[in-house]
Amino acid sequence: MEVIFKSCTNDSELRQILSLQQKNLISNLDSGEKEKEGFVTVSHTLELLTKMNTACPHIIAKVQDKVVGYALCMHPSFGNDIEVLKPMFKEIASTVPKTEPYMVMGQICIDKEYRRRGIFRKLYETMKNTIQPQFNSIITEVDATNLRSLEAHYAVGFKDLKTYSAGGQDWKLIVLR
Repeated sequence: MEVIFKSCTNDSELRQILSLQQKNLISNLDSGEKEKEGFVTVSHTLELLTKMNTACPHIIAKVQDKVVGYALCMHPSFGNDIEVLKPMFKEIASTVPKTEPYMVMGQICIDKEYRRRGIFRKLYETMKNTIQPQFNSIITEVDATNLRSLEAHYAVGFKDLKTYSAGGQDWKLIVLR
């Protein structure tokens, strides 16, 4: 089955992103599953996801009509819209030169059935190609205990900017240039 990588263009795709997000939300997984498969931390509303998509379309992986993976584009203008991400934007502001145009990858997730097929890497490649030349880097953060996600990010070329603590946990702020 061929996987298509593209920008998110409609309400059905946005709703499928939210469905996949809920299946992989940290609060919906047991500890063994979190360690083995990784997890996502933030739960978005359809309204916010739509606004983010309008500012910079999310990147999705589809098999036929099914969204099997996504990378959320989060324009820096949304820095105050999600409480748990406010510390990340504060750390970015204190670390990244104000002249550096960057896009935040707000969350990445692959359907369990489609993992280990190169979709993660291809989502980032598509995102990087889509946001250039307007933005020259992608910045994100990963829960320092989410080793599966950290390893995957390092494997596609992300580098550490800094580690910081917020909300009672440690975060790795990382960049892909």
